[in-house]
Amino acid sequence: MSVKSWGEVALHTLLVFLLFSAIFPLTFSAANQPRNPKKRNPLASDSSSAVFQVEGNVYPLGHYTVSLNIGYPPKLYDFDIDSGSDLTWVQCDAPCKGCTKPPDQLYKPNNNLVQCDEELCAGIHVSKERQCSAPSDQCNYEVEYADQGSSLGVLVRDHITLRYTNGSVVRPRIAFGCGYDQKYSGPNSAPSTAGVLGLGRGSASFLSQLHALGLIRNFVGHCLSVQGGGFLFFGDDLIPSSGVVWIPMLASSLEKHYSIGPAKLLFDGKDTSVKDLELIFDSGSSYTYLNSKAYQAVVDRVTNDLKRQKLERATDDPSLPICWKGTKPFKSLSDVKSYFKPLAFSFQKAKNSQLQLPPESYLIVTKHGNACLGILDGTEVGLENLNIIGDISLQDKIVIYDNEKEKIGWVSTNCDWLKDVDRQVEEGFPLLYDANSGIFSDRCPATYDTTDL
Repeated sequence: MSVKSWGEVALHTLLVFLLFSAIFPLTFSAANQPRNPKKRNPLASDSSSAVFQVEGNVYPLGHYTVSLNIGYPPKLYDFDIDSGSDLTWVQCDAPCKGCTKPPDQLYKPNNNLVQCDEELCAGIHVSKERQCSAPSDQCNYEVEYADQGSSLGVLVRDHITLRYTNGSVVRPRIAFGCGYDQKYSGPNSAPSTAGVLGLGRGSASFLSQLHALGLIRNFVGHCLSVQGGGFLFFGDDLIPSSGVVWIPMLASSLEKHYSIGPAKLLFDGKDTSVKDLELIFDSGSSYTYLNSKAYQAVVDRVTNDLKRQKLERATDDPSLPICWKGTKPFKSLSDVKSYFKPLAFSFQKAKNSQLQLPPESYLIVTKHGNACLGILDGTEVGLENLNIIGDISLQDKIVIYDNEKEKIGWVSTNCDWLKDVDRQVEEGFPLLYDANSGIFSDRCPATYDTTDL
């Protein structure tokens, strides 16, 4: 959903595809459900999971990214990981207007356009009728955001390098957007990444395409470190067999978000009377957004609780709407978390199941040395009654999106522990992962060039 900050809201419910002068919503389309392959691709290994190192942070960068090798020979591009949208797109030299990367870092298409009559292009239509003036026409797209930012381009298909945790490599051909016209607005600077990695539930998403090719099971997950960095994985090998809180996805979500609920809001373990919340997990959003009633409940209780503390409002800090300062500048979250109480979402239809938010899951420490509230008023910025669980509240948790059983799971952990292992994966060392012990061991590598996929 890519809600980047409190002043720059990118709402993917406005994500649309422009095909031959007609606009059709793509992201979260009810028609965009991945098909289950009849059998696993023979090039997929017994341990068909892939792990990618994540860079970035909530503050000051405002995003978490992964780097993917695209093309042959492969070239590296960095992407904002976004579980709130389907479409993967990269800045493209076709030529490019409004791109933020230098020309030598732009993707260059090479007679690899997706045609309008292809099933992937047709799958973005809300109606079943295909809007093609000719079957061989290119599949155009336009992505629009609530802050008036946008990307315009065409769908292409190219090889993307995928390294399994056992060291074997495949290079399937995946469809993604070649964005040749980008527009940015709002008070924040243009994003520094080359594009967006769409991890949503629709058939056009990166995850769904890998699954449709039989290369992985239909799972994706991430572990975002509060210290910065972390890891992203595809497949089910890195999912702990115990300790995970599992909640079914809401079938009522017509736009096919990763949403769960209903949930009630707790402050310091006590009921706030705010209930029946539908929560959307969105790694493309830096901060968490609650509807006005829930947001005000958080602000009131945090503010009242701080009256006994030696903290004052820091009204001169522009980082976020509500900030506090101490008797001396704070250096890290460790300095401030003792002043604040935990929040939690308790799921009304799942006994003893909660999403815990300790202070470090809803606060940042700014460059001014102040503590700021990373939960924002979603209604105020145009999200109406939606509740977005953003990166700040997903930190130091393994979060799993299980699209086979349609449920979301999480377990608290230190997301720093895989950093050195990710470096080994990037350098080609084969790894076999035990999700319960956190231990990797060597295995013989293999490489496949899947030019026929």
